[in-house]
Amino acid sequence: MLPGVALATVAGAPAIAGGAASAVVMSAAISLLQRRGRLSYDTSIGLLFVSMLSLGVIIVSHSRSFATDATAMLFGDILAMDESDLLGLSLAAIATVTITAVLHRSFVAAAFDTRIAHTLGLRPHIAQLAMVGLVTLAVVSSYQAVGSLLVVGLLLAPAVAAGPWTRNIPARMMAAAAVGIMAVALGLLFSWYAGTAAGASIAMAAITLAALSGALARLMMRRSRLATTVSGREPAPVLVSLTGKSS
Repeated sequence: MLPGVALATVAGAPAIAGGAASAVVMSAAISLLQRRGRLSYDTSIGLLFVSMLSLGVIIVSHSRSFATDATAMLFGDILAMDESDLLGLSLAAIATVTITAVLHRSFVAAAFDTRIAHTLGLRPHIAQLAMVGLVTLAVVSSYQAVGSLLVVGLLLAPAVAAGPWTRNIPARMMAAAAVGIMAVALGLLFSWYAGTAAGASIAMAAITLAALSGALARLMMRRSRLATTVSGREPAPVLVSLTGKSS
């Protein structure tokens, strides 16, 4: 979304509108590369992300306030958000929850196997487009808070942190949302007392929570295996001789 934001900034247009247009173009390009270019989804995202990041920096380098504009676009400024930004985030959250609830079965089926989703009549292509749209909405609505780079951490880290402690998708979604809220609170507190950048502190808090969650889950798994091994051992047989003495 960076090229659209850069063009909107240079032209004096709303950055959100430029970011939304750029995100839609990137989503379409990912689908095109994946289908016709025979590239994997991860490879397509990686190539397009780097190319659009470079293009955005090239565009914004023509502005007089290059350093300020580039910093705001890449890392955001959550402390500069106003009531309109909060309203936009609230509307985006409501739309995301509503669409996810309506298309939940289609999302799950398409994530596991598109052929099964087709057989069940769940239209996996529509589900994939809706999923890309929701990711685009999340990135665009979070642009002002954490920027176009750090938002990736908030998209991935909460889900990773919730993974070891949940056994179904709805529970993981709710746990991930709770971890995201916790990361924002901890990041802002750390930023306030340590005097660090707020957006970067929030992203680092989310990644730290994911790392701690994984480490704690592995530790508990090792303890559980050790306890199972110890409890499963039978006591050593005691040999009693004819004299009555054990050996």
